[in-house]
Amino acid sequence: MTSWTTAGIPAQTGRTVVVTGGNSGLGLATARALAAAGARVVLAVRDTARGEQAAAGLPGQVEVRRLDLADLGSVRAFAQEWTGALDVLVANAGIMAVPEARTADGFELQFGTNHLVHFALTNLLLPHVTDRVVTVSSGLHTSGRIVLDDLNWERRPYSATGAYAQSKLANLLSTLELQRRLTAAGSPVRATAAHPGWAATNLQSRSGSRLKDAAMALGNRVAAVSSEQGALPTLFAAVADVPGGSYAGPSGPLVRGTPTLAGRSPAASDPALARQLWTASAALTGVDFPT
Repeated sequence: MTSWTTAGIPAQTGRTVVVTGGNSGLGLATARALAAAGARVVLAVRDTARGEQAAAGLPGQVEVRRLDLADLGSVRAFAQEWTGALDVLVANAGIMAVPEARTADGFELQFGTNHLVHFALTNLLLPHVTDRVVTVSSGLHTSGRIVLDDLNWERRPYSATGAYAQSKLANLLSTLELQRRLTAAGSPVRATAAHPGWAATNLQSRSGSRLKDAAMALGNRVAAVSSEQGALPTLFAAVADVPGGSYAGPSGPLVRGTPTLAGRSPAASDPALARQLWTASAALTGVDFPT
């Protein structure tokens, strides 16, 4: 397992994969590897023109569909238009440490985009999913705190890094509770999660501060791995024979190295908190586990 690379991806011929945010960064690297292995890959993106440009450079069968993760209406439309089997859903798209803002539905932008809208998308598409749901989290989930009575930062002083960490912790708790529900329902579908370590993408360039963005750009050049390397844990979680509820990440020091199963914070392993967050997320989005 410690030497796992894209060479370990089994043939994906005949399988369909959706990758949110598949037009750049980790999502694009994930889509490229799965398409090269024979999968039909759907890039679910907000900007379809950029999506088409990305798809033109990928091998195999790739298509582009519009999905705005800051708008529940867009998510519902995407799910309603889906027909046929969906083998793997990769909930990859996300934003990081951005200035305070709201989604179209009034959610805090990071919690809404990174967690709530992916939560809704997952549950709306779940009747079609045959294999697994992979959610991209972050090692920064360890500093996250779920505040159930203020998930959308309406009473707390806003913290861009705190909001990001909360959303990434929510990703892991959602994976934990989703797997519990799948198991209870007797479903063979697995819910897994992954984090890339520190990968050089455009995720770190939207803080609204030129100084912070410059510091992150320097860090990307000095310490970060490529998008292709950063996508390996996601690919591992998507195709390797790992247990439901697994969390994959880089195996080496300084969040680098080939993918393996990773540890998580005590909060991310709390089943009671996972159930409470699920209930709150369902109430906020109007979407729940399909019966």
